Amino acid sequence: MLVLIKGAGDLATGTACRLHRAGFQIVMTDLEQPTAVRRTVAFSQCIYDGVTQVEGITARRAETSDQAADLIRKGEIPVLADPQAKVRRKLSIDAVVDAILAKKNLSTRITDAPIVLALGPGFTAGVDCHGVIETQRGHHLGRLLLEGSAAPDTGIPGDIGGYTTQRLIRASAGGMFLPAVEIGAQVQEGDVVARVGDTPVYAQMSGMVRGMLPPGCMVTQGMKAGDIDPRCSREHCFTVSDKARAIGGGVLEGLLYFLCGKDGRFCAVKGG
Repeated sequence: MLVLIKGAGDLATGTACRLHRAGFQIVMTDLEQPTAVRRTVAFSQCIYDGVTQVEGITARRAETSDQAADLIRKGEIPVLADPQAKVRRKLSIDAVVDAILAKKNLSTRITDAPIVLALGPGFTAGVDCHGVIETQRGHHLGRLLLEGSAAPDTGIPGDIGGYTTQRLIRASAGGMFLPAVEIGAQVQEGDVVARVGDTPVYAQMSGMVRGMLPPGCMVTQGMKAGDIDPRCSREHCFTVSDKARAIGGGVLEGLLYFLCGKDGRFCAVKGG
């Protein structure tokens, strides 16, 4: 069964890892210049580097649908710079997962594939897609919603160790972003962690840098450019997060729910 995941950031990657290990074939799409800050656990990084690995799973940039199909046959995950997901028209896609996390529906339709799932707010189950996965931290994180929508975006990051907005590294100006520290580095509140042109970007709290935009990325003032983890575990910088695993579990549940039906019997999805 071939699943198209739109988006290849850290939450999409956590989803891809969970599905890949469960035996699903995966193809992913993203922007020509991805803006995922958790680059060490985002398959979108292969858009820049050609190839990347997360927890032993290899993703490789593909330029065409034929290249993507060849990588799938080799057991790898192809990632295309294809923000409109046009590859969907060239491959035999059984399910689509919108993991762009734009907080609104950019282009996904319930008719895009036999099974269409979407992550987070901006979608209504039964209207835009067959099922929605809750992405807000808390009791319902990873829950499969068969009707209605996910919790609305609050604009406040989830609480980790008592910190919310302080965790984010935001661009201090518009222009070219240049990190001053690496992912995995420990920083103190007030440290310069990056620059945008001549304007410094300061850490708003002490902790370990878990995410950072790549050097040379063009940013706008206030744009999310990285994050700091107060738990200071280096392992957390290089492994799929608890949130991404929970969301991936919700997607896996959704695929099996619609694939097998309420009575648990296998239903007819092409390629299944």
